[in-house]
Amino acid sequence: MIRTQVQLTEEQYAALKAVSAAEGVSGAELIRMALDRLLETRGATDLKDRTERAIAVAGKFRSGLGDLAEQHDEYFAASVLH
Repeated sequence: MIRTQVQLTEEQYAALKAVSAAEGVSGAELIRMALDRLLETRGATDLKDRTERAIAVAGKFRSGLGDLAEQHDEYFAASVLH
């Protein structure tokens, strides 16, 4: 792990200490958990997770177009203009 320093307001520190005592979890662990939750909601997932999700949806959709691979630029340009 990498050690870092974070400055909190007095109110944030008091709340962190209260939650830490109530949950029986260190303040550092609570901060790590909060950061993990923030990153999840922002879509900042790791490469392995993104790769697995991409593989899971590959081939699940159909365009109905027989020449999509060759003409994708034209189809994309047309969709942006509409």
